[in-house]
Amino acid sequence: MSIFERWLSLWVGLAIVGGVAAGLLLPEPFAWIAQQSYAEVNLVIAALIWAMIYPMMVQVDWASVRQASREPKGLALTLVVNWLIKPLTMAGIGMLFFDLIYAPWVDAKTAQEVIAGLILLGVAPCTAMVFVWSQLVRGHAAYTVVQVSVNDLVLIVAFAPLTGFLLGVTDIVVPWRTLLISTLLFVALPLVAGVLTRLWLLKSREDSGSRLQSFMQFIKPFSILGLILTVLILFGLQAQTILAQPLLIGLTALPLVLQTYGIFLLSWLMAQRLRLAHEIAGPACLIGTSNFFELAVAVAISLFGLQSAAALATVVGVLVEVPVMLTLVALVNRWRPVHQV
Repeated sequence: MSIFERWLSLWVGLAIVGGVAAGLLLPEPFAWIAQQSYAEVNLVIAALIWAMIYPMMVQVDWASVRQASREPKGLALTLVVNWLIKPLTMAGIGMLFFDLIYAPWVDAKTAQEVIAGLILLGVAPCTAMVFVWSQLVRGHAAYTVVQVSVNDLVLIVAFAPLTGFLLGVTDIVVPWRTLLISTLLFVALPLVAGVLTRLWLLKSREDSGSRLQSFMQFIKPFSILGLILTVLILFGLQAQTILAQPLLIGLTALPLVLQTYGIFLLSWLMAQRLRLAHEIAGPACLIGTSNFFELAVAVAISLFGLQSAAALATVVGVLVEVPVMLTLVALVNRWRPVHQV
């Protein structure tokens, strides 16, 4: 992991501060960005989201999906946590805090939008950063690719209906057209583009592997840059809201942190019951814990708008995730069996 990725929380924090300051001092450019929309999708943010997601899709080896039968229990753990447990617990903890505990301090409309943002984070399992976490815990690299590949295939068909169901359960009106457009734009199309790019780079040549590696090194910085610029723009648009409700970020971060640690501990206990090898258990638990926050940010913007509390909640997810996940990486390494050290 490069020093830029290692200190991602710092850059995100600086982008937040810079975005708020810019939004207050130079509101006109942000107002212009907010107006650049087509079919309920902001074009500027869409370009930045593609810059984040496309490199992730290129690096996934989809041919490795057929290797999943080698260790089905690890794959089953990932899928059960990501698609049966985590979305429900995220919706539940969001409603607990924002409908009940925070009710005296957060108005109903803001509370519902934040809950929606939390649900979007819960339904979007991690894709790219998983490879970083797996490397840091010395996980099985090839099997991590299998887990991510299968997870992304499920994401394509399950994201929209599961998101719509959970938003409906929380009494939020579901704009199905926008949700389906967002899933197509930010999941299906980047996936197709990534697969085609990978196939083109791996055409039968002796240096195909180095071509792919060189291309990934070239486009990788765009993913981080897209994330930082997205955060800066979001907080620039949210500047007035943040000043009016300075506690909202902290109030949103608390349930996210509790959810992350809770899901990890549950996943770890399940992995121990299944007697998974440590090199598979570690990445499996971290995959189930982290979020595909790039997708969550994109869909929140499309569904609720650039200046919504839902979009703000997904960006808080970015701020919280990296430092929390690094503490979980430390736990996985601490719990490594002595004979495997």
